[in-house]
Amino acid sequence: MALDKDTFNQLLETVEKFVANELIPMEKKVSDDDAVPPEIIQQMADMGLFGLSIPEEYGGIGLTAEEEVQVIQRLGYASPAFRSVIGTNVGIGSQGILLDGTEEQKRQYLPRLASGELIGSFALTEPDAGSDAGSVRTTARLDGDHYIVNGTKRYITNANRAGVFTLMARTGTVEAGSKGVTAFLMDANLPGIEIGTPDKKMGQRGAHICDVIMTDVRIPKEAIIGAAPNKGFITAMKVLDRGRLHMSAVALGCARRLIDDSLSYGLERRQFDQRIADFQLVQAMLADSETEFFAGKCMVEETARMYDAGGRLSKYTAACKLYCTEMVGRVADKAVQIHGGSGYISDYAVERFYRDVRIFRLYEGTSQIQQLIIAKEMIRDHEG
Repeated sequence: MALDKDTFNQLLETVEKFVANELIPMEKKVSDDDAVPPEIIQQMADMGLFGLSIPEEYGGIGLTAEEEVQVIQRLGYASPAFRSVIGTNVGIGSQGILLDGTEEQKRQYLPRLASGELIGSFALTEPDAGSDAGSVRTTARLDGDHYIVNGTKRYITNANRAGVFTLMARTGTVEAGSKGVTAFLMDANLPGIEIGTPDKKMGQRGAHICDVIMTDVRIPKEAIIGAAPNKGFITAMKVLDRGRLHMSAVALGCARRLIDDSLSYGLERRQFDQRIADFQLVQAMLADSETEFFAGKCMVEETARMYDAGGRLSKYTAACKLYCTEMVGRVADKAVQIHGGSGYISDYAVERFYRDVRIFRLYEGTSQIQQLIIAKEMIRDHEG
């Protein structure tokens, strides 16, 4: 249920001020320290940002998808590391429980995820299973009232802070493919779980990914999401539909920041006795960036409205993810070009954003996976 207009506008204004007054001034420190300060995380919790998508009955704000993409565009205006702090709780860390969990599971986990007391993480990717999500090798073998889990998950966002993992593990045969995968809620304090050292990445310092290694971890049968074995792949695909909208909105926020920074620089920087923003070839780069941003914004906000109305829309969420994440890469490249040599050094935010946005084309489904989804949905629609 949507918030009333005044309340929602107040939320947007609060987020904008928080980004401008608190987050942007902290960007360099977060990058240098590779950590988001605890006081910033607490402010996010106090604002209710961890529970944006969680219904009010479970302690969240309960935004619609249309409202969520508006908020995330504004939060995405600052370094993506800040959004990553709350991202898994808003998206892939909570949506599996919300969409397919039992009522008991929802009441056990969602209020704590909404408050930020508990961090949720989504453990799907493995050393040999990324884009091919149906080839999960982590095993869950039934032993009485528990499953014994063994395997390794890779590049898991917020794993080092997580209190609960939405874990995809194989309960069926390898030959069963995606039909043999089950979604579990695995508490992070269970014996046998080891969290690897955070990986060193190209960008997004302050946002961490780690391996999660499981050795004979005993998970109770009641921890299966929705008490439905072998339905994990279906749950994962549902979660990723909204997650792709969320990531598209993050890409839009970053693109808006890059365009604004480029325009400001172009109006200040002078060459040949005039502002570089007055040169037509610079104007062309600015105009192309603004046009691409606007196209993505229209796509995402329209698809979010479609999501709230219900129905199958994987083709459209995939199209948003494909276009917006590729778009922000092009905008970032033009931003560096407009800044010239200054865009290649870390004194300006564009250098950091150029590296930060590259991951958007990889996680929650690569651009190539989005292309496959779109094409398969087109063929399915045509064939009826």
